[in-house]
Amino acid sequence: MLWLTCLVSEDVQPVQRSAPLLQSPQYTGGRPQPYISTEMSNTDVKKERATMVLSKRIDMEYGSGGPPPPGMMKERHGPPPPHHPRDGRGYGPEGYGGEGFVPPPPMHHPSMPPQNQGGPPQQGAVMMVYGLDPQTANADRLFNLCCLYGNVVRIKFLKTKEGTAMVQMGDAASVERCVQNLNNVTVGDYTLTLAFSKQAYLSEVMNPYPLPDKSPSFKDYMGNKNNRFLTPASIHKNRIQPPSKVLHFFNTPPDVSDDQLLQVFKDYGVAPPHTISKFPLKSERSSSGLMEFQNISQSVMAIMACNHATIQHPGAKFPFVMKLCFSSSRQIGQGKGQQTKRDQNQDQSQRQTQNNGMAEHEYY
Repeated sequence: MLWLTCLVSEDVQPVQRSAPLLQSPQYTGGRPQPYISTEMSNTDVKKERATMVLSKRIDMEYGSGGPPPPGMMKERHGPPPPHHPRDGRGYGPEGYGGEGFVPPPPMHHPSMPPQNQGGPPQQGAVMMVYGLDPQTANADRLFNLCCLYGNVVRIKFLKTKEGTAMVQMGDAASVERCVQNLNNVTVGDYTLTLAFSKQAYLSEVMNPYPLPDKSPSFKDYMGNKNNRFLTPASIHKNRIQPPSKVLHFFNTPPDVSDDQLLQVFKDYGVAPPHTISKFPLKSERSSSGLMEFQNISQSVMAIMACNHATIQHPGAKFPFVMKLCFSSSRQIGQGKGQQTKRDQNQDQSQRQTQNNGMAEHEYY
């Protein structure tokens, strides 16, 4: 019996407890650190490596604040900001599921701008206009045409692309109206092409280059009173019409003659109308009526050149500013009763709303 006891004491060595793989958090002041032992079996080394890989994965997914408390791995919440105690407790030994533990809040990422999910691109208020006559087109002439479909903010001609301009309108709806009504319209020997631009707005050009007629290649029309969509009343009463060879004119002198009207177009170097029909006067303040051109190309050129042209009148403090727009009539004299009455009603609405409280013949 004594011999067996001695034999056991010689062969059996005291079993050493393997060192813990992770030190207690209270000694590190933060997340648990791996314990590196110099006496490790192959199994322990593999376990240690697996622990370090898992630790790196946790750092990547949850940040450097350590893994979430037990039972919260499936929710995949991010860690709370480091060293921010909750209810008087930090995230030390008791913080990991201990008494008084408060689950960390979800991680909130910085807000990102909305991305296009395959739908049509978002449209702005700037459009491209191609196919302008490089010798005669300028900012004011393009304004005279585009203002029929919305407020014009800025116009910029491109130096590197002859006959091309960018127009910033008041909103995307105005650009849409311009594109729908003016795209593929022939003006003289050129055909207009309009499309939305990728730019959101036009920046101011401090030193614009001169166009062939010596006018500036950039102009700002913000607040210009010749814009016709400045008030809710004018927006409601404006009549959106596609180009036609019949134009509606208004805000001309009450006793203006046909020769005076024809002379305006000759002075601006465009073909004059072949027929003029004035409405009966409803006021002694101004006159209005219809004028017909040979074709749509001539009428568009007439609007670009002569819309907002001034007409002098003896005894008037200011010259009259003639205003033009496309008429719903397709020909003067055809369906005269109904069509003319419609244009007269349109004329009355425009005269009441488009002068913005100023005298009808006041120059601005």
